[in-house]
Amino acid sequence: MDFKSGAELLALCEKEGLPISQVMLRREAELGEAAPEKLRRRMGQALEIMTVSAGASLREPGRSMGGLIGGEAKRVFDHLPQSLCGPVLSRAAAYAMAVLEVSSSMGLIVAAPTAGSAGVVPGVLLALGEERGLPRERLIDALFNAGAVGYLAMRNATVAGAVGGCQAEVGVAAAMAASAAVELLDGSPRQSLDAASTVLMNMLGLVCDPVGGLVEYPCQSRNAAGATNALTAAELALSGVPQLIPFDEMLSAMYAVGRRLPAELRETALGGCATTPSACAACQGCM
Repeated sequence: MDFKSGAELLALCEKEGLPISQVMLRREAELGEAAPEKLRRRMGQALEIMTVSAGASLREPGRSMGGLIGGEAKRVFDHLPQSLCGPVLSRAAAYAMAVLEVSSSMGLIVAAPTAGSAGVVPGVLLALGEERGLPRERLIDALFNAGAVGYLAMRNATVAGAVGGCQAEVGVAAAMAASAAVELLDGSPRQSLDAASTVLMNMLGLVCDPVGGLVEYPCQSRNAAGATNALTAAELALSGVPQLIPFDEMLSAMYAVGRRLPAELRETALGGCATTPSACAACQGCM
């Protein structure tokens, strides 16, 4: 059940008549020599950590270690009754931001795929789960789907901001979330990877420019944007909008763009948002 590309993954799904999540589960069971039940329990633990981290700073907001963020997630969550974007999208954004607050306060999170992009996947899946009344087991399945996309990104490109910019961190996280969301809403494997490809296309070229070198700002806002991008891409795929460029090709394009970004725009805090006068002034208290 092993696969090394999106094309191979889709071929396995078609051959076995399985969704992406179940192909990924079987792959992990075979290569890791672990029972599927054990793997599902471990993924359930990851889901529990995601759930706790998404809710902690909404209940008790606090400042981050660097002092650049804290309390923003609760503001977005409290604004839900007046949401401009609807309950799923706004809830996803709030949860995504909340996870970043926990991360930047040295709390426990799930790197999905990185600490700097840890809010996107839980933001999307928890919001959909709550708004659609989906059972926990479906969310666990969705995480295996997300894991398949993350695995392919790590194998064939990168998820590191220092290598490929924020498109490789939040971009891949959003691709994982979009693919998982499509399966969660009964889309096909091809629609899942179409959604993942659309996300990478829409976030192509996004630089990594953490203010003060801290994974706080603009990372928190970009996690919210990644969650909304994922939901938009999933909506397009589920609506039957085709994706011209297959996931594998878009992943290669993202990697090529990332390698061409100057060092100043790859997590060094020497360009972009990090060098604006206001950001530099705000960092006097966090350096």
